[in-house]
Order: sequence, then structure tokens, then C-alpha cells
Amino acid sequence: MMRVLYFAVSALLWVSCKEQPKTELSAQEIVNKSIFVSGGDNYKNRAISFSFRELDYKSSWEKGKRILSRTGIKDSVRYVDVLKNNTLERTVGEGLVALSDSIANVYSNSLNSVHYFVNLPYGLNDHAVNKELLGEVKIKNKDYYKIKVTFEQAGGGDDFEDVYVYWINKETFKPDYLAYEFHINGGGIRFRVAYNERYLNGIRIVDYENYKASPQKVTLYETDKLYEKGELELLSKIELENVVVKALD
Repeated sequence: MMRVLYFAVSALLWVSCKEQPKTELSAQEIVNKSIFVSGGDNYKNRAISFSFRELDYKSSWEKGKRILSRTGIKDSVRYVDVLKNNTLERTVGEGLVALSDSIANVYSNSLNSVHYFVNLPYGLNDHAVNKELLGEVKIKNKDYYKIKVTFEQAGGGDDFEDVYVYWINKETFKPDYLAYEFHINGGGIRFRVAYNERYLNGIRIVDYENYKASPQKVTLYETDKLYEKGELELLSKIELENVVVKALD
């Protein structure tokens, strides 16, 4: 009798545990949902072109590899930078220009940086990315998951020591805010507010208000509170123009 009772209680406990709803998401699950609502698999088969600060940018795919480009005018001559398979080539006029490794690296980083922000949150599942859920906070009376992002040195690029924080809306799973601390050119902290959201061919596109903070006065993790208090300085607006998103065959 006791044996039957034991198995009956165990079965009830097992069913109870199995049916218990999950109440907490991991950082990885939150990011997965954020990528899904922002474009999901569409990121892998879309060509995205746009203009930003008098330069024309484009990202596309070829055999599963991403190709990034930028076109501009310098001294009345057209130039094109193309980053493919981690190699940058610059064409000026009709000719290919030989670049030193250091200069090519500078051009690659600046080109990749612009495309990285445009395609967020897609890049947050790159293999070199580490994600940590810091908790939940309120900004402007809305609830957010607060996620810290760091990078492994292998595959994390020259700026692997930079640290990012993303505030992902608990209801929509969209990344409405982000902040990062960088170290080049004297370093600093930036806090970005997404606005002018639009979906083009299945991809979420936003512009940003770009605020700055001094790392000598505040930490990266306090920027959300300072933004709410109006204590961050608006540095610039990051506005994309002539945005076109095309499905690839």
C-alpha cells in the first residue's frame, strides 16, 4: 500500500512540475526572441542599402558569407570599400589601391561598425559574443530586460574589450536602448535611444539619438538612470536615409 502511495505522489509531483509555467528567461532566450521579432531568418537573405553621413552602404550575402561595402567621394573621385572574408579592398576611380595592413584594418573597423548597428540585434548571436542577464528595470514606465554583452578575444575584433548593455522591452522584445563603453581615441560611453522604427521587407530599421557620458563620472550600467533624469548630453542623431531592403534569390 505504501509503495503504491509513493508512486502516486511521485507521479503527481512529476505532472505538477512538468505543467509549471516557466517564469524566467535566460539572456540567450531573450536575445533569440529579440532577433526573431526584428527580422529573424530574413537577415540571412536580405540585401540592405542605405545612406549615412554622405556615404552609401550596402550589405549582402554570397554563398553564406556576408559582404559589406561603402561608397563615397573624396577629392571629386569615387571610391568603394568592400569587406569580404575579413579582407578589405579599396577601389579609387577604376583602379584597385594597395593598402597597408594598418590602414585596411582602420577602414574595415569603421565599415563593419556602421553595418553592425544597422543590423542589431542580429549580431548578438555571433560565436564570440557573451551574454549575461543583469536583471529587469523600468525606463519611461516600461519594463526591460537589461543584458550585458562582452566579446571573446578570438573572433571579437580589435574592439573585443568593449562592453555593451542592451535594454530589451519585456513586452515587444525589441531593443529600445543600448549603451557601450569603448577604449579607442581616449575612450568614452555612449547611450543610444532607438526611434523612427520601420519594417522594410521583414527587417526592423531604426534611427538613434546618440548620447554621451563620461566614464570618469559614471559607469556604463548607470546610463539608463541618467537618461531618465535627463542628465546625458545629446551628442548626435544617427539617421539612415534612402534605406532599401531587398530579398535575395
